[in-house]
Amino acid sequence: MKKRNIISIGLLSGVALATPSFALAKTGDPVVVAEGLTLDPIFDARLAYEHVDQPLTSADSLTLRTRAGLELASDIGLSFLVESEATLGIINDYNDTNAGNGVEPFSVVADPENIELNRIQLKFAKKDKGSLTVGRQRINIDDQRFVGSVGWRQNEQTFDAISASLTALKPLTLEAAYAVSQRTIFGADAGTREAFDGDLIFLGAGVKAGPVNLKGFAYLLDFDAGQPVSLNSSATYGLRATAKLPVSEGFTLNLAGSYAVQKDYKANPANYSVDYIAGSVGTSFSGFGLTLGYESLGADRAGNRFQTPHATLHKFNGWADVFLSTPPAGLEDKYVSISKKVNLLGGITASAAYHDFRSDVGSIKYGTEFDAALNFKVSIFSVGLKYANYNADSYGVDTEKFWLRLGYSF
Repeated sequence: MKKRNIISIGLLSGVALATPSFALAKTGDPVVVAEGLTLDPIFDARLAYEHVDQPLTSADSLTLRTRAGLELASDIGLSFLVESEATLGIINDYNDTNAGNGVEPFSVVADPENIELNRIQLKFAKKDKGSLTVGRQRINIDDQRFVGSVGWRQNEQTFDAISASLTALKPLTLEAAYAVSQRTIFGADAGTREAFDGDLIFLGAGVKAGPVNLKGFAYLLDFDAGQPVSLNSSATYGLRATAKLPVSEGFTLNLAGSYAVQKDYKANPANYSVDYIAGSVGTSFSGFGLTLGYESLGADRAGNRFQTPHATLHKFNGWADVFLSTPPAGLEDKYVSISKKVNLLGGITASAAYHDFRSDVGSIKYGTEFDAALNFKVSIFSVGLKYANYNADSYGVDTEKFWLRLGYSF
């Protein structure tokens, strides 16, 4: 893999540590620089080990990612933020997906070495009124099923965009974003995959009615011609509903459901209309959580299928990441998950899930997957262990993954 200069990474990621007062800061609290004006340091570091085991290939990666920057904020609600991002490969026995590294005999770990300007934005926000943000920014909408920052990977996904929210019309909330570029997780050496340009519009209108939240949304994606994702130009319209219902003391019922339809849009040469359906029922009691869920990404007989190219995909359809792209015959995911929170070490969360994957068209049995995770804190560090085991039937190959992550931020 292409090596990066450690000194360059240190210089770029050390923006927030440039003065003695920031270097000694333990909490990252804003520093008053003038009346009504503060300067807030940003620092986030994560050391990540990932192992992948597949029938013909395997991979081991150890990467260090840092994000650092500054936010200058005034008491009138106006702020300016700049943040760098750098990823260094320490153990490089993995395929980072970028061309130019040769045909590597390793499985994919999509954490290429990278140095970039992650965010630079100007924001105006008023509590209980709304906000307006202009520049390169992080956009996370709802549960990130359609638009997210892909925070699981070392290199974050951001957007060159203008976004706004209006919350002053309670119980109505309005959201809108227009992006001209999707800055991908593949980094500065990814060629045409570094960023996907186009006219990307994200719209949402939500209302809260007691314990129920209803939201209508529209995602209009018009990618520029000639890009690897140009065929993903689509228009998606849908409705999402969530509810948190207290049943008795300490016992809660959590409900969620979504429906959407996706059609070809603008220069997309296909002619299709496919559906998305998702629903889950969950309970929580004394730190225990149990969820039963179903998700369907539809397809038609011509192989057109429901895609979510801006999603934080790792959160959905199994942690082995076998289904980052919807198969030509679509995808049905039936799953059950369980979790438990324990008040030790500042809070330990253990979770496990089981998935059964089948096609939307043709009743093809793809395979099954078991996932498990353990997250806790040790002093100022967050620690995460994660495991995924996909057992292939008629799609993909058997895939086993293990992660160990150590994080620190202020």
